[in-house]
Amino acid sequence: MRLSTKGRYAVMAMTDLARRDGERAVALADIAARQEISLAYLEQLFARLRREGLVISARGPGGGYRLARPAAKTTIADIVVAVDEPLRTTRCSGEAHKGCMTKGERCLTHDLWDEMGRRIRDYLASVTLDDVANGRLSPARPEAA
Repeated sequence: MRLSTKGRYAVMAMTDLARRDGERAVALADIAARQEISLAYLEQLFARLRREGLVISARGPGGGYRLARPAAKTTIADIVVAVDEPLRTTRCSGEAHKGCMTKGERCLTHDLWDEMGRRIRDYLASVTLDDVANGRLSPARPEAA
């Protein structure tokens, strides 16, 4: 499973916003410059985030975006789902019992990928924007020799 730029950039931008929470509204141009993300792309993402109630916008001088709720109440899954990022790990259609094989059967590894997807979704739902913004994720484990 690969998370596309939609989900990654939305989380990066929301983390930037969370780190400035309590300050004035933050302009998307500022986030775009700090995170090296296209402003036009951020505008599309923030339109979706606003529709889903994760951010609020302020117009005019000093305008920009603020978090709609505390960072500790927003999960990474909330953000990824808000920008319509698919969290699918199987190639099945999503229909109740229809698999990905020609005759509608499930492939031999379906349960493996389906369980992995469930664990990823559960993990993203367990991590808050506040956790990411304040560096409270466990450090990477060193590779085995």
